[in-house]
Amino acid sequence: MKTTGDQFLVKKINKSIVLDTIREHSPISRAAVSKMTGLNKGTVSSLVQELIDNGLILEIGTGKSSGGRKPVMLLFHETAGYAIGVELGVSSIRTILTNLNGDMIEEDQRPLDTTDQDQVIERLFSAIQAMIERTPSSRYGIVGIGIGVPGIVDEKGQILFAPNLDWEHVDLHTLVSEQFGLPVTIDNEANAGAVGELQYGAGRSASNIVYISVSEGIGTGIMIGGELFRGAAGLSGEMGHMTIEANGRKCRCGNKGCWELYASASAHPNFDFKTLLRMASDGDADGIRGFYEIGEYLGIGISTIINTFNPELIIIGNQISRAERYITSAIQQTVASRSLSYHRKHTTIRFAQLETRSTLLGAAYYAISGFFSKDRATLV
Repeated sequence: MKTTGDQFLVKKINKSIVLDTIREHSPISRAAVSKMTGLNKGTVSSLVQELIDNGLILEIGTGKSSGGRKPVMLLFHETAGYAIGVELGVSSIRTILTNLNGDMIEEDQRPLDTTDQDQVIERLFSAIQAMIERTPSSRYGIVGIGIGVPGIVDEKGQILFAPNLDWEHVDLHTLVSEQFGLPVTIDNEANAGAVGELQYGAGRSASNIVYISVSEGIGTGIMIGGELFRGAAGLSGEMGHMTIEANGRKCRCGNKGCWELYASASAHPNFDFKTLLRMASDGDADGIRGFYEIGEYLGIGISTIINTFNPELIIIGNQISRAERYITSAIQQTVASRSLSYHRKHTTIRFAQLETRSTLLGAAYYAISGFFSKDRATLV
């Protein structure tokens, strides 16, 4: 019995290897898959046939011959299913639909003018349902829903504390799962943003990354060795609430002088982010000065991150990426003067390649990776 179990597991692992190879390198021939994976040609042919039967791989004709018969080329069937990515923000609910390669197919944004839990969840359901209705027909339909939220999330998908929404102990995972009957992943929005940039954006060539999500608040997603660092209880990354002003303003989290009070998109005491952006684009001195101050405070926090983690790459994303041209010099000057030179020389600072969609695409990736990693009939 043990031998049978072992054979079953080996076959499942090998099928995943073959599928991943085709996903990454298609169009590709069976012979090339065999060479790249080290699996013998008979095993590859058998597993490829099962994947074709599962609708995950397509044969698309012949390729160039290297001497002999032309090989039949294999293509990953990226539209065999779709994933929904959601960013639940303080002022909006954003949704995207992607294929199984993470390519965005549909996108929607709905304003949010309340933090009332019942109203927000009702609007969240409506936004997800609207995206489901826009999904093309496919073999597997919606394979899952990933949601990034601005708060502390435990491993069960329960929002423990979201100060900017004024929520505590909201079991969002259960609510969404029961509403739609689909696999659901809930994570902190900065963690999802870090995953999005690692898989599809500026972080693809790095493994030690700190992603800084700057919107109404600030969150950080920390990647070490290509994996999310979650801390002892899975709650790491709340660097927006580190103190940078000992006697600073009171934060919704209960602390004083939190980083996000001075360096987020809502940090300016007199103007909202859209107004400040319009002022700066019009050459208004107050707008430019306002962003410079935000950039300085961002630089202070980034310097602490550099000195603490010595990361390979720091990625700045979410709403603040729209103000890149107005805050870059302030960040660079502050980091140059406040971080340790030995640490700084090994760190690159970039703005998110995915701009404001890092969290959305990371959330969708959670759904896609869950589909391919689950013990389900299509993959065994």
